Amino acid sequence: MTASTDWYPTRGATERITERRDPVVWSPPGTAGPLGPAELDGFDRDGFLTTDPLLTPEEVAGYRAELARLVGDPAVRADERAVIEPRSEEVRSVFEVHRISPLFAELVRDPRVVGRARQILGSDVYVHQSRINVKPGFGASGFYWHSDFETWHAEDGMPRMRAVSVSIALTENRETNGGLMIMPGSHRTFLGCAGATPSDNYKRSLRMQEAGTPSEKALTELADRHGIRLFTGPAGSATWFDCNCMHGSGDNITPYPRSNVFIVFNSVENTAVEPFAAPARRPEFIGARDFTPVR
Repeated sequence: MTASTDWYPTRGATERITERRDPVVWSPPGTAGPLGPAELDGFDRDGFLTTDPLLTPEEVAGYRAELARLVGDPAVRADERAVIEPRSEEVRSVFEVHRISPLFAELVRDPRVVGRARQILGSDVYVHQSRINVKPGFGASGFYWHSDFETWHAEDGMPRMRAVSVSIALTENRETNGGLMIMPGSHRTFLGCAGATPSDNYKRSLRMQEAGTPSEKALTELADRHGIRLFTGPAGSATWFDCNCMHGSGDNITPYPRSNVFIVFNSVENTAVEPFAAPARRPEFIGARDFTPVR
């Protein structure tokens, strides 16, 4: 099939379930890399794995200081790459952070990070998306249940499930401060969502996602089948998860922020084409069109 063949239909008149047609781990067994066979088997089975710790306390302190600098910079706040929390009007996210910050660019190139991505995806990789998420205390809103691949396929033109995300904690992930939740094993079923994609949908979806969200009935069936895992861990820990995992997070009404850096690696053999279910491409700071491999 060609790169533009739609293997995973979505945004139609009704929800549609498609069984995954792609591998989860693309490297042949025995391929050398930072992940051992048991870790790769767990990732293949569950769709995620944790690395605790990935960063040292000294590294965490440096990245947190850089996050604070970026969030406090008026020029960054005024940039279209910054997303503002609608209620508190605080900075919620800053996209394309590896291009804004040399320090975060170094993190993307770190062998502990890009090496795992290459091993899972079985090829060189490029950055499809990067961002820092602040999620401050006292009211930062969460993200409703969704599959990232559904959005990247529909709105960015990512053809196949050959991308992996890493969320690196820069603050403690507690049970109470709006942590990441994933349905283990949900990555093997693609849920095509109902409803058309509005024009410039990204302007709203980065604050509150509506298009591309599953029905309550479908989510209940997935949760009953797979369960829900809540991730906690210290600053410096990392969670890797497959692009098609059903995941979300709740509001943070505690005093404790949950800040992280989020990087999406896509295979250079899976570069984006035209969107499969949207009237136009999203901006490049959300869905990259520079497919240069990370070196």
